[in-house]
Amino acid sequence: MPRRRDRMRLGAFLYPGGHHVAAWRHPSAQADAGINPAHYRQIARTAEAAKFDLIFLADGVSIRGDDLDALSRTAIRYVGQFEPLTLLSHLSAVTERVGLVATASTTYNEPFHVARKFASLDHLSGGRAGWNLVTSADPREAWNFSRESHLAHANRYARAEEFVDVVRGLWDSYEDDAFVRDRESGRYFDPGKLHLLAHDGEHFSVRGPLNVPRPPQGHPVIVQAGSSEAGKALAARTAEVIFTAQQTLDDAVAFYADVKRRMGQHGRNPDHLKIMPGAFPVVGRTEAEAQDKFAALQELIHPVVGRSLLEQLTGADLSAFPDDAPVPELPETNGGKSRQELFLRLARREGLTIRELYLRAASARGHWVIIGTPGQIADALQERFEAHGADGFNIMPPTLPGGLDDFVALVIPELQSRGLFRRDYEGRTLRENLGLPWPAHSLPQADNAGSGRHSA
Repeated sequence: MPRRRDRMRLGAFLYPGGHHVAAWRHPSAQADAGINPAHYRQIARTAEAAKFDLIFLADGVSIRGDDLDALSRTAIRYVGQFEPLTLLSHLSAVTERVGLVATASTTYNEPFHVARKFASLDHLSGGRAGWNLVTSADPREAWNFSRESHLAHANRYARAEEFVDVVRGLWDSYEDDAFVRDRESGRYFDPGKLHLLAHDGEHFSVRGPLNVPRPPQGHPVIVQAGSSEAGKALAARTAEVIFTAQQTLDDAVAFYADVKRRMGQHGRNPDHLKIMPGAFPVVGRTEAEAQDKFAALQELIHPVVGRSLLEQLTGADLSAFPDDAPVPELPETNGGKSRQELFLRLARREGLTIRELYLRAASARGHWVIIGTPGQIADALQERFEAHGADGFNIMPPTLPGGLDDFVALVIPELQSRGLFRRDYEGRTLRENLGLPWPAHSLPQADNAGSGRHSA
């Protein structure tokens, strides 16, 4: 049944020079984008002027890969780019309405660190922060944190389930009006409105309280990016936005229905979770122009980079197989299970060779690629939105700044003319603009501020 009761939500997913694996080589891209603050200021302002709900920065705490030849030829595998919360703090000073979402791992952080940093960003931005919760897919991250091996997938999600509860509890350390700052009485905050978390669980023991007041949004918006069974279970209980990847309309509709159904098991309203699949749009004023733009990017893919990227995305060593061989059966990965499954299904469905599959992966790493005119791209987005395959989309420009400029100049007006996207922001916070509810304060007042603990 078509739905028009709501407008689609849009995120601008910012990779340094663009999402195509060879974007940095394109003459329209900013080659040094990863460490160029002026570049990020420009694209953040572009996204805000177009009324995007949010800008999003992915992150990893290791370089993705060990092949130095391949790594030295790419700019998208966390090589040479800013730490995202530092960058978003900078961008909060040059924007006013667009949401600011960054990735932080539950495997290689502590809850207190994450709670404090995102609460601080929420205050700095006036209520525009969002935390993209990930469990980390790359085993190399373990080696940067005094671990010999990556936690097993199930264990990472068990840790994440407890992690997010601790973070949300810490954000509730103070009531919204706790800080009275009464000079006359000498009372800085009301001690009756301080709450201890006193969490003692399987993975974490955290007394609290947080040393940052309750965020302007109550809680920064919680985003989740996993699509495995464990990822969907976590998202249905805790997430307010999901970034996901589906290649087909049928897969998108099935994923959407599955996650929304699971929310009922936790007493949650399905409208309080926005599902925003990645979309990689290549826009041309004619279809031929769009195809030519895409072909020009594909020609820049170095074979070493393409194969290495596919190995990273599938968690498999393909060195024993030539490029023109069919994609073999792959062992189960301890990395990103949903992404490996996506690529294997694609290869089987279309009978792809390794070369053909890495050429497909190189554009959007498994996300939905749409090539065409503004009207054709708007048609595709509208179909998926109205079929209940998405609440909106995380737009992945092929190159930056040009790919975002094209989408804003050509596709946004088309969506607005159809009544599918806003012409102005509804509010000042990310929650308001996404249509998400205010989170109620969850912690009872502590009897005292001593060192006692209990399970929260």
